[in-house]
Amino acid sequence: MIDITSTPIQTLVESIGYDSMQTYVWVMIILVAVMTVADMIHKKSATYFFQNSEKAQADVKKGLADGNSNCTIGTNEGRFKELTAGDKMGIAVKTVAVDVVGSGEFKNPVRRLVHLLTMYGFVLFNLATAMMIFGSDGANATWTQVWHVGAIMLFIGSWWFWFVFKVDVAAEGNTWTSIEIRRDMFSLSLMATSTTALGWSMTGGGTGVWFSLLILSTASLFGGVYWSKFSHMFFKPMAAYNKRIIKADGSNENLPHETRDDEWQQNRHSMELLKDAPMNFGLGIKREPPNHY
Repeated sequence: MIDITSTPIQTLVESIGYDSMQTYVWVMIILVAVMTVADMIHKKSATYFFQNSEKAQADVKKGLADGNSNCTIGTNEGRFKELTAGDKMGIAVKTVAVDVVGSGEFKNPVRRLVHLLTMYGFVLFNLATAMMIFGSDGANATWTQVWHVGAIMLFIGSWWFWFVFKVDVAAEGNTWTSIEIRRDMFSLSLMATSTTALGWSMTGGGTGVWFSLLILSTASLFGGVYWSKFSHMFFKPMAAYNKRIIKADGSNENLPHETRDDEWQQNRHSMELLKDAPMNFGLGIKREPPNHY
């Protein structure tokens, strides 16, 4: 059984000490930072955001200069809007509250629950680990319980996701046994980290097999950012914020906001074939329950 009143970190001090543990944590932090930057350079995600932001601002300025009269995109009233610092701050707060804290992008409530379990389990587990290691107090009663709760949440969320939702596999009708290292490294590393952490705790800690497996799992998780989906944890909040910004200022990447009932929308070149179509036309995709990602 798991004893949540003590962590294996406490017993590990006798073998390697807090200094060695702190060094390992710093190495993992540096790896995440370096690999995330490398991933951004490789995928040019930062370049995309800057270019997209500049284009959106140009569209807004042009639309405002034209008096919005020649524009077929944007919001229903005023078409374009110059956002104030207060507007952007409000959008940032909403992004954090809805998209980050509440994972509002998931419409499937079960999928959202799985994501929240995994996300908060990951945060609690790593936070408690850092607090005990850098606080040189592996016996701290509060952080000991947080460590175990986080590990259990991460274990449930990561394994639940693997068997039920596995991205790009369930959607394509393949089984959970279909594995591709680059695609699945993040999920597999999360599963391995939570499993080995709990196994390490159940066996009383020390530097045995479970500890070695935990080191390999965390090294794969934090050191494999460039090849896994770990960096999307930093990318998604920025993408969610950008999506809200371009909707609020009316630029919306040249995509329409309005329904087909709007006169301007009906006169768009791309709407010619749909001008007289019923409003529920083309919603066949919604006939299937959102069972996957």
